[in-house]
Amino acid sequence: MQQNWPIIECFPVAFLDGSYPEGGTKPNTPIHAVKCHPFLDSSDESDRKTCFQSLDLNDKLAFYIDDVLTPEEAETIIRITEALGYDAAAPGLHTPPGMRQNKTVHWIADQLMMQTIFQRIHTHLPQTIEGDPLFSKLSHRVNMYRYDEGDEFKLHIDGDWPGYGLSDDGNELVQWPSVYSKLTMLLYLNGQENGISGGETILFDKGEPQISIAPKTGRALFFRHGHSKGSVLHSGAPITGPVSKYVARINIMYEMSGLHC
Repeated sequence: MQQNWPIIECFPVAFLDGSYPEGGTKPNTPIHAVKCHPFLDSSDESDRKTCFQSLDLNDKLAFYIDDVLTPEEAETIIRITEALGYDAAAPGLHTPPGMRQNKTVHWIADQLMMQTIFQRIHTHLPQTIEGDPLFSKLSHRVNMYRYDEGDEFKLHIDGDWPGYGLSDDGNELVQWPSVYSKLTMLLYLNGQENGISGGETILFDKGEPQISIAPKTGRALFFRHGHSKGSVLHSGAPITGPVSKYVARINIMYEMSGLHC
């Protein structure tokens, strides 16, 4: 699919130890910043329609929103991240050996892209969780994962994260004060309609699989994470065919009214 290439410039803004799927670390694994031609624009969203679907996990919070991205927007993000380069080592992640079987690239997306995505979803998001109000921005750090044939993510609960963006001069990674994530957003950039076989996200309740969410282009799946009794145990089913699955983990941020433990 040949279009005008969206990247103007990309460069590392941080280097962290990267963890390998089977254990061990890779020093100086980069987190990238990307400057690109605008391909997501929040200036005129009047005709955009998204579809919200709540998921029944008893007392646990989970839902999905379809049509967050168009197929063209999703394909552009895939091309950007392939240009950055996927690697087995994940910067700043610590998972038990054998749990995470995929390739990853971590980047700081530009403010316009993240602002547009937030505008498309924010009316569907819980405005408070445990008394903490929804923050007005998504974390700009995007953890991208590519699942090739045989790749999977075994049963786990996602950790919570601080918010990240770039410094005023755009050259450094900075952590935002007084905000922390409470929801995972898994944004699927392609799906079974593109030939993916397998790759469903399985949500569990009381230790048993309850709901299977198929990857679909532009679909965003949300659920509680972190050290909470409402956090959702889940897994990523193996890819069983030759078409790779691309998914972005984005963190939904909340303002912390008290100390974070």
